[in-house]
Amino acid sequence: MTAAAPTEPTFGEVALRAREAAHQLAQATRASKDAALHAMADALVVATDAVLTANAADVEAAVAGGTPGALVDRLRLDADRVAAMADGLRQVAGLPDPVGEVVRGSTLANGLELRQVRVPFGVVGIIYEARPNVTADAAGICLKSGNAVLLRGSSSARRSNAAVVDLLRSGAAAAGLPADAVQLVPGEGHEAAKELMRARGLVDVLVPRGGAGLIRSVVEESTVPVIETGVGNCHVYVDAAADLDRATAIVLNAKTHRPSVCNAAESLLVHADLAETWLPRVVAALQDAGVTVHGDPTVAALAGVVPATDDDWGREYLSLDIAAAVVPDLDAAVRHIRTWSTGHTEAIVTGSQDAARRFVAQVDAAVVVVNASTRFTDGGEFGFGAEIGISTQKLHARGPMGLPEMTSTTYVVTGDGQVR
Repeated sequence: MTAAAPTEPTFGEVALRAREAAHQLAQATRASKDAALHAMADALVVATDAVLTANAADVEAAVAGGTPGALVDRLRLDADRVAAMADGLRQVAGLPDPVGEVVRGSTLANGLELRQVRVPFGVVGIIYEARPNVTADAAGICLKSGNAVLLRGSSSARRSNAAVVDLLRSGAAAAGLPADAVQLVPGEGHEAAKELMRARGLVDVLVPRGGAGLIRSVVEESTVPVIETGVGNCHVYVDAAADLDRATAIVLNAKTHRPSVCNAAESLLVHADLAETWLPRVVAALQDAGVTVHGDPTVAALAGVVPATDDDWGREYLSLDIAAAVVPDLDAAVRHIRTWSTGHTEAIVTGSQDAARRFVAQVDAAVVVVNASTRFTDGGEFGFGAEIGISTQKLHARGPMGLPEMTSTTYVVTGDGQVR
Protein backbone atom coordinates (compact mmCIF):
# COMPACT_ATOMS: atom_id res chain seq x y z
CA MET A 1 0.00 0.00 0.00
CA THR A 2 1.43 3.35 -1.09
CA ALA A 3 1.89 5.92 1.65
CA ALA A 4 -0.12 9.08 1.30
CA ALA A 5 1.79 12.19 0.21
CA PRO A 6 2.51 14.55 3.09
CA THR A 7 -0.06 17.28 3.48
CA GLU A 8 1.18 20.85 3.04
CA PRO A 9 0.92 22.73 6.34
CA THR A 10 -1.57 25.55 6.69
CA PHE A 11 -0.40 29.13 7.02
CA GLY A 12 -1.44 29.15 10.67
CA GLU A 13 0.70 26.10 11.40
CA VAL A 14 3.71 27.63 9.66
CA ALA A 15 3.27 30.94 11.50
CA LEU A 16 3.05 29.22 14.89
CA ARG A 17 6.22 27.29 14.14
CA ALA A 18 7.89 30.56 13.24
CA ARG A 19 6.84 32.12 16.54
CA GLU A 20 8.29 29.21 18.48
CA ALA A 21 11.50 29.45 16.46
CA ALA A 22 11.63 33.20 17.16
CA HIS A 23 11.47 32.54 20.92
CA GLN A 24 14.48 30.25 20.61
CA LEU A 25 16.40 32.64 18.37
CA ALA A 26 15.90 35.51 20.79
CA GLN A 27 18.03 33.58 23.28
CA ALA A 28 20.66 32.38 20.81
CA THR A 29 24.25 33.51 21.21
CA ARG A 30 26.15 35.27 18.48
CA ALA A 31 28.41 32.22 18.16
CA SER A 32 25.48 29.90 17.47
CA LYS A 33 23.89 32.27 14.96
CA ASP A 34 27.19 32.77 13.14
CA ALA A 35 27.78 29.02 13.03
CA ALA A 36 24.33 28.60 11.49
CA LEU A 37 25.04 31.25 8.85
CA HIS A 38 28.28 29.52 7.87
CA ALA A 39 26.50 26.16 7.72
CA MET A 40 23.78 27.68 5.53
CA ALA A 41 26.42 29.13 3.20
CA ASP A 42 28.24 25.79 2.98
CA ALA A 43 24.98 24.01 2.18
CA LEU A 44 24.32 26.37 -0.73
CA VAL A 45 27.79 25.88 -2.17
CA VAL A 46 27.73 22.09 -1.88
CA ALA A 47 24.32 21.88 -3.56
CA THR A 48 24.87 24.56 -6.21
CA ASP A 49 23.91 22.16 -9.01
CA ALA A 50 20.57 21.39 -7.37
CA VAL A 51 19.81 25.09 -6.99
CA LEU A 52 20.74 25.79 -10.63
CA THR A 53 18.60 22.90 -11.85
CA ALA A 54 15.58 24.26 -10.01
CA ASN A 55 16.35 27.78 -11.24
CA ALA A 56 16.71 26.65 -14.85
CA ALA A 57 13.17 25.29 -14.73
CA ASP A 58 11.91 28.63 -13.40
CA VAL A 59 13.79 30.58 -16.06
CA GLU A 60 12.55 28.32 -18.84
CA ALA A 61 8.96 28.79 -17.68
CA ALA A 62 9.42 32.56 -17.40
CA VAL A 63 10.85 32.88 -20.91
CA ALA A 64 8.10 30.68 -22.34
CA GLY A 65 5.53 32.87 -20.60
CA GLY A 66 6.86 36.05 -22.20
CA THR A 67 8.37 37.53 -19.04
CA PRO A 68 10.28 40.77 -19.82
CA GLY A 69 14.04 40.43 -20.08
CA ALA A 70 14.74 42.62 -17.05
CA LEU A 71 12.65 40.33 -14.84
CA VAL A 72 14.24 37.20 -16.31
CA ASP A 73 17.64 38.69 -15.43
CA ARG A 74 16.51 39.16 -11.85
CA LEU A 75 15.29 35.56 -11.75
CA ARG A 76 18.30 33.87 -13.33
CA LEU A 77 21.00 32.30 -11.15
CA ASP A 78 24.41 30.99 -12.13
CA ALA A 79 27.26 29.50 -10.13
CA ASP A 80 28.70 32.95 -9.42
CA ARG A 81 25.37 34.27 -8.13
CA VAL A 82 24.92 31.25 -5.86
CA ALA A 83 28.46 31.74 -4.58
CA ALA A 84 27.61 35.40 -3.96
CA MET A 85 24.55 34.34 -1.95
CA ALA A 86 26.79 32.13 0.21
CA ASP A 87 29.37 34.92 0.56
CA GLY A 88 26.59 37.26 1.66
CA LEU A 89 25.67 34.88 4.48
CA ARG A 90 29.29 34.68 5.58
CA GLN A 91 29.62 38.45 5.51
CA VAL A 92 26.57 38.77 7.76
CA ALA A 93 28.17 36.28 10.15
CA GLY A 94 31.16 38.58 10.39
CA LEU A 95 29.10 41.62 11.35
CA PRO A 96 28.42 42.69 14.94
CA ASP A 97 25.29 41.21 16.51
CA PRO A 98 22.80 44.03 17.13
CA VAL A 99 20.79 42.10 19.70
CA GLY A 100 21.56 43.34 23.20
CA GLU A 101 23.24 46.54 22.02
CA VAL A 102 22.52 49.42 24.40
CA VAL A 103 21.18 52.30 22.33
CA ARG A 104 21.25 54.67 25.28
CA GLY A 105 21.30 54.46 29.04
CA SER A 106 21.42 56.56 32.17
CA THR A 107 20.93 56.51 35.92
CA LEU A 108 17.90 58.53 36.95
CA ALA A 109 17.84 60.86 39.93
CA ASN A 110 15.94 58.24 41.94
CA GLY A 111 18.68 55.66 41.36
CA LEU A 112 16.88 53.63 38.68
CA GLU A 113 19.17 52.36 35.92
CA LEU A 114 17.60 52.85 32.51
CA ARG A 115 18.82 51.11 29.35
CA GLN A 116 17.29 51.01 25.88
CA VAL A 117 18.35 47.68 24.38
CA ARG A 118 18.00 46.27 20.86
CA VAL A 119 15.77 43.18 20.63
CA PRO A 120 14.47 41.15 17.69
CA PHE A 121 11.11 41.94 16.10
CA GLY A 122 10.11 38.28 16.40
CA VAL A 123 8.57 37.00 13.16
CA VAL A 124 9.33 38.95 9.99
CA GLY A 125 7.39 38.41 6.77
CA ILE A 126 9.05 39.19 3.44
CA ILE A 127 7.03 39.48 0.22
CA TYR A 128 9.26 39.82 -2.83
CA GLU A 129 9.42 39.34 -6.58
CA ALA A 130 11.55 37.26 -8.90
CA ARG A 131 15.00 37.49 -7.30
CA PRO A 132 15.83 34.18 -5.52
CA ASN A 133 19.00 35.69 -4.06
CA VAL A 134 16.67 37.71 -1.81
CA THR A 135 15.69 34.40 -0.20
CA ALA A 136 19.19 33.87 1.19
CA ASP A 137 19.76 37.56 1.96
CA ALA A 138 16.53 37.90 3.93
CA ALA A 139 17.00 34.63 5.80
CA GLY A 140 20.55 35.53 6.79
CA ILE A 141 19.80 39.01 8.06
CA CYS A 142 16.69 37.88 9.92
CA LEU A 143 18.49 35.00 11.62
CA LYS A 144 21.48 37.13 12.67
CA SER A 145 19.13 39.77 14.12
CA GLY A 146 17.27 37.06 16.05
CA ASN A 147 14.14 36.92 13.89
CA ALA A 148 12.32 34.02 12.32
CA VAL A 149 11.33 34.74 8.73
CA LEU A 150 8.35 33.81 6.58
CA LEU A 151 9.22 34.15 2.91
CA ARG A 152 6.67 34.74 0.16
CA GLY A 153 8.46 34.90 -3.16
CA SER A 154 6.83 35.17 -6.56
CA SER A 155 5.44 32.09 -8.26
CA SER A 156 7.99 32.61 -11.06
CA ALA A 157 10.78 31.66 -8.62
CA ARG A 158 8.86 28.91 -6.81
CA ARG A 159 11.28 26.06 -7.57
CA SER A 160 14.38 28.18 -6.94
CA ASN A 161 13.10 29.47 -3.62
CA ALA A 162 12.07 26.01 -2.45
CA ALA A 163 15.52 24.60 -3.23
CA VAL A 164 17.30 27.47 -1.46
CA VAL A 165 15.06 27.35 1.61
CA ASP A 166 15.52 23.59 1.99
CA LEU A 167 19.29 24.13 2.11
CA LEU A 168 19.07 27.07 4.50
CA ARG A 169 16.85 25.07 6.86
CA SER A 170 19.24 22.11 6.83
CA GLY A 171 22.18 24.41 7.56
CA ALA A 172 20.41 26.06 10.49
CA ALA A 173 19.40 22.70 11.95
CA ALA A 174 22.92 21.31 11.54
CA ALA A 175 24.19 24.18 13.67
CA GLY A 176 21.62 23.53 16.40
CA LEU A 177 19.14 26.30 15.61
CA PRO A 178 15.50 25.63 14.68
CA ALA A 179 14.93 24.89 11.01
CA ASP A 180 11.61 26.71 11.30
CA ALA A 181 13.52 29.97 11.65
CA VAL A 182 13.35 29.97 7.82
CA GLN A 183 10.10 28.98 6.11
CA LEU A 184 8.25 29.55 2.87
CA VAL A 185 4.64 30.70 3.09
CA PRO A 186 2.55 27.77 1.81
CA GLY A 187 0.29 28.08 -1.21
CA GLU A 188 0.43 30.15 -4.36
CA GLY A 189 -1.27 33.23 -5.74
CA HIS A 190 -2.53 36.36 -4.05
CA GLU A 191 -4.52 34.47 -1.41
CA ALA A 192 -1.33 33.04 0.11
CA ALA A 193 0.22 36.51 0.22
CA LYS A 194 -2.98 37.90 1.71
CA GLU A 195 -2.82 35.41 4.59
CA LEU A 196 0.62 36.76 5.42
CA MET A 197 -0.55 40.38 5.14
CA ARG A 198 -3.50 39.73 7.48
CA ALA A 199 -1.57 37.75 10.12
CA ARG A 200 -1.47 40.50 12.73
CA GLY A 201 -0.52 38.93 16.05
CA LEU A 202 1.36 36.08 14.38
CA VAL A 203 3.68 38.19 12.22
CA ASP A 204 5.32 41.24 13.80
CA VAL A 205 6.44 43.19 10.74
CA LEU A 206 6.16 42.84 6.98
CA VAL A 207 8.66 44.02 4.36
CA PRO A 208 7.62 44.15 0.68
CA ARG A 209 10.43 44.11 -1.86
CA GLY A 210 9.65 44.52 -5.54
CA GLY A 211 7.89 46.74 -8.02
CA ALA A 212 5.57 49.64 -7.34
CA GLY A 213 2.43 47.51 -7.73
CA LEU A 214 3.54 44.92 -5.19
CA ILE A 215 4.60 47.52 -2.64
CA ARG A 216 1.38 49.50 -3.02
CA SER A 217 -0.72 46.34 -2.66
CA VAL A 218 1.06 45.29 0.56
CA VAL A 219 0.88 48.77 2.09
CA GLU A 220 -2.83 49.13 1.30
CA GLU A 221 -3.98 45.62 2.18
CA SER A 222 -1.83 44.63 5.14
CA THR A 223 -2.96 44.72 8.75
CA VAL A 224 0.56 43.72 9.82
CA PRO A 225 2.86 46.75 10.32
CA VAL A 226 4.79 47.39 7.10
CA ILE A 227 8.28 48.77 6.51
CA GLU A 228 7.87 50.20 3.04
CA THR A 229 10.65 49.71 0.53
CA GLY A 230 10.52 51.78 -2.61
CA VAL A 231 11.10 51.74 -6.32
CA GLY A 232 14.02 53.69 -7.68
CA ASN A 233 13.50 56.53 -10.14
CA CYS A 234 17.04 57.68 -9.41
CA HIS A 235 18.44 60.90 -10.90
CA VAL A 236 21.97 62.03 -11.68
CA TYR A 237 22.33 65.82 -11.91
CA VAL A 238 25.49 67.05 -13.64
CA ASP A 239 26.25 70.55 -12.44
CA ALA A 240 28.04 73.29 -14.38
CA ALA A 241 31.07 72.87 -12.11
CA ALA A 242 31.41 69.13 -12.72
CA ASP A 243 34.58 67.37 -13.82
CA LEU A 244 33.24 66.15 -17.18
CA ASP A 245 35.34 62.98 -17.46
CA ARG A 246 34.22 62.03 -13.97
CA ALA A 247 30.61 62.87 -14.84
CA THR A 248 30.67 60.67 -17.95
CA ALA A 249 32.04 57.71 -15.99
CA ILE A 250 29.48 58.15 -13.21
CA VAL A 251 26.50 58.41 -15.57
CA LEU A 252 27.58 55.35 -17.54
CA ASN A 253 28.13 53.29 -14.41
CA ALA A 254 24.87 54.41 -12.79
CA LYS A 255 22.87 53.47 -15.91
CA THR A 256 24.64 50.49 -17.43
CA HIS A 257 26.36 48.57 -14.60
CA ARG A 258 23.17 46.63 -13.89
CA PRO A 259 20.09 48.38 -15.28
CA SER A 260 17.53 45.96 -13.84
CA VAL A 261 18.01 46.99 -10.18
CA CYS A 262 16.47 49.76 -8.10
CA ASN A 263 19.65 51.81 -7.65
CA ALA A 264 20.31 52.18 -11.37
CA ALA A 265 19.94 55.73 -12.70
CA GLU A 266 16.73 56.32 -14.66
CA SER A 267 17.00 60.10 -15.25
CA LEU A 268 19.84 62.43 -16.24
CA LEU A 269 19.67 66.18 -15.58
CA VAL A 270 22.30 68.41 -17.21
CA HIS A 271 23.07 72.05 -16.41
CA ALA A 272 22.38 74.33 -19.40
CA ASP A 273 26.01 75.49 -19.49
CA LEU A 274 26.98 71.95 -20.54
CA ALA A 275 24.23 71.46 -23.12
CA GLU A 276 26.23 72.21 -26.25
CA THR A 277 29.60 70.88 -25.10
CA TRP A 278 29.27 67.84 -22.88
CA LEU A 279 25.68 66.67 -23.47
CA PRO A 280 26.24 65.28 -27.00
CA ARG A 281 29.32 63.50 -25.68
CA VAL A 282 27.54 61.70 -22.84
CA VAL A 283 24.54 60.86 -25.04
CA ALA A 284 26.89 59.27 -27.59
CA ALA A 285 28.61 57.31 -24.81
CA LEU A 286 25.26 56.07 -23.52
CA GLN A 287 24.14 55.07 -27.00
CA ASP A 288 27.40 53.25 -27.62
CA ALA A 289 26.62 51.27 -24.47
CA GLY A 290 23.20 50.31 -25.89
CA VAL A 291 21.14 52.85 -23.94
CA THR A 292 18.07 54.47 -25.48
CA VAL A 293 17.95 58.12 -24.42
CA HIS A 294 14.52 59.75 -24.05
CA GLY A 295 15.20 63.47 -24.17
CA ASP A 296 13.32 66.70 -23.54
CA PRO A 297 13.12 69.11 -26.54
CA THR A 298 16.56 70.58 -25.83
CA VAL A 299 18.24 67.19 -25.57
CA ALA A 300 16.37 65.92 -28.62
CA ALA A 301 17.45 68.93 -30.69
CA LEU A 302 21.09 68.75 -29.66
CA ALA A 303 21.67 65.03 -29.64
CA GLY A 304 19.01 63.51 -31.88
CA VAL A 305 17.40 61.18 -29.36
CA VAL A 306 13.92 59.75 -28.75
CA PRO A 307 11.58 62.55 -27.60
CA ALA A 308 10.52 62.07 -23.98
CA THR A 309 6.87 62.06 -22.93
CA ASP A 310 5.42 62.92 -19.54
CA ASP A 311 5.44 59.21 -18.71
CA ASP A 312 9.23 59.02 -19.02
CA TRP A 313 10.01 61.38 -16.14
CA GLY A 314 8.37 59.15 -13.54
CA ARG A 315 9.40 55.75 -14.91
CA GLU A 316 11.60 53.15 -13.34
CA TYR A 317 12.75 51.61 -16.63
CA LEU A 318 14.81 48.72 -15.21
CA SER A 319 16.28 48.51 -18.71
CA LEU A 320 18.82 50.23 -20.95
CA ASP A 321 16.73 53.40 -21.15
CA ILE A 322 17.23 56.79 -19.54
CA ALA A 323 15.25 60.05 -19.52
CA ALA A 324 17.38 63.19 -20.01
CA ALA A 325 16.63 66.88 -19.58
CA VAL A 326 18.53 70.16 -19.61
CA VAL A 327 17.90 72.42 -16.60
CA PRO A 328 18.89 76.08 -16.20
CA ASP A 329 20.40 75.70 -12.73
CA LEU A 330 20.63 73.62 -9.57
CA ASP A 331 17.32 74.93 -8.22
CA ALA A 332 15.54 73.72 -11.36
CA ALA A 333 17.21 70.32 -11.00
CA VAL A 334 15.99 70.07 -7.42
CA ARG A 335 12.45 71.05 -8.46
CA HIS A 336 12.47 68.34 -11.14
CA ILE A 337 13.70 65.76 -8.63
CA ARG A 338 11.09 66.81 -6.06
CA THR A 339 8.39 66.33 -8.70
CA TRP A 340 9.45 62.93 -9.99
CA SER A 341 11.67 61.29 -7.36
CA THR A 342 10.63 58.12 -5.60
CA GLY A 343 12.85 59.06 -2.65
CA HIS A 344 15.38 56.31 -3.25
CA THR A 345 18.76 57.70 -4.40
CA GLU A 346 19.63 61.07 -5.96
CA ALA A 347 23.11 62.08 -7.12
CA ILE A 348 24.96 65.27 -8.01
CA VAL A 349 28.25 65.53 -9.89
CA THR A 350 29.94 68.85 -9.13
CA GLY A 351 33.22 70.45 -8.22
CA SER A 352 31.47 73.09 -6.14
CA GLN A 353 31.20 72.46 -2.41
CA ASP A 354 28.44 75.05 -2.20
CA ALA A 355 26.41 73.27 -4.89
CA ALA A 356 26.94 69.93 -3.16
CA ARG A 357 25.80 71.33 0.21
CA ARG A 358 22.70 72.91 -1.32
CA PHE A 359 21.79 69.70 -3.16
CA VAL A 360 22.18 67.55 -0.03
CA ALA A 361 20.10 69.99 2.04
CA GLN A 362 17.27 70.35 -0.47
CA VAL A 363 16.84 66.86 -1.91
CA ASP A 364 14.55 64.55 0.08
CA ALA A 365 15.73 60.97 -0.47
CA ALA A 366 16.87 57.97 1.51
CA VAL A 367 20.35 58.38 0.00
CA VAL A 368 21.95 61.50 -1.52
CA VAL A 369 25.20 60.90 -3.38
CA VAL A 370 27.89 63.46 -4.20
CA ASN A 371 30.34 62.66 -7.02
CA ALA A 372 29.70 58.92 -7.13
CA SER A 373 27.38 56.43 -8.81
CA THR A 374 23.88 55.70 -7.56
CA ARG A 375 24.86 52.02 -7.69
CA PHE A 376 26.50 52.34 -4.28
CA THR A 377 23.12 52.44 -2.52
CA ASP A 378 23.33 48.90 -1.27
CA GLY A 379 23.72 47.23 2.10
CA GLY A 380 26.81 45.34 1.04
CA GLU A 381 28.48 48.43 -0.45
CA PHE A 382 27.71 50.37 2.74
CA GLY A 383 29.35 47.67 4.84
CA PHE A 384 26.08 46.42 6.34
CA GLY A 385 26.26 43.00 4.69
CA ALA A 386 23.33 41.71 2.66
CA GLU A 387 20.25 43.89 2.99
CA ILE A 388 16.52 43.32 3.35
CA GLY A 389 15.79 46.22 1.01
CA ILE A 390 16.03 49.98 0.61
CA SER A 391 13.49 51.71 2.83
CA THR A 392 12.12 54.94 1.35
CA GLN A 393 9.84 55.71 4.28
CA LYS A 394 10.80 58.01 7.15
CA LEU A 395 9.78 55.98 10.21
CA HIS A 396 12.15 53.59 12.01
CA ALA A 397 14.37 52.72 9.04
CA ARG A 398 15.45 54.64 5.94
CA GLY A 399 17.91 53.58 3.25
CA PRO A 400 19.61 50.15 3.13
CA MET A 401 18.12 47.98 5.87
CA GLY A 402 20.83 45.97 7.57
CA LEU A 403 20.95 44.24 10.93
CA PRO A 404 20.14 47.16 13.29
CA GLU A 405 17.11 48.09 11.17
CA MET A 406 15.71 44.58 11.72
CA THR A 407 15.45 45.11 15.48
CA SER A 408 13.17 46.99 17.83
CA THR A 409 14.09 48.09 21.34
CA THR A 410 13.09 47.30 24.90
CA TYR A 411 13.62 49.60 27.88
CA VAL A 412 15.21 47.70 30.75
CA VAL A 413 14.67 49.41 34.12
CA THR A 414 16.75 48.09 37.05
CA GLY A 415 16.00 49.25 40.58
CA ASP A 416 16.85 48.58 44.18
CA GLY A 417 13.42 48.63 45.75
CA GLN A 418 12.28 52.04 44.46
CA VAL A 419 8.55 52.74 44.50
CA ARG A 420 6.69 55.72 43.10
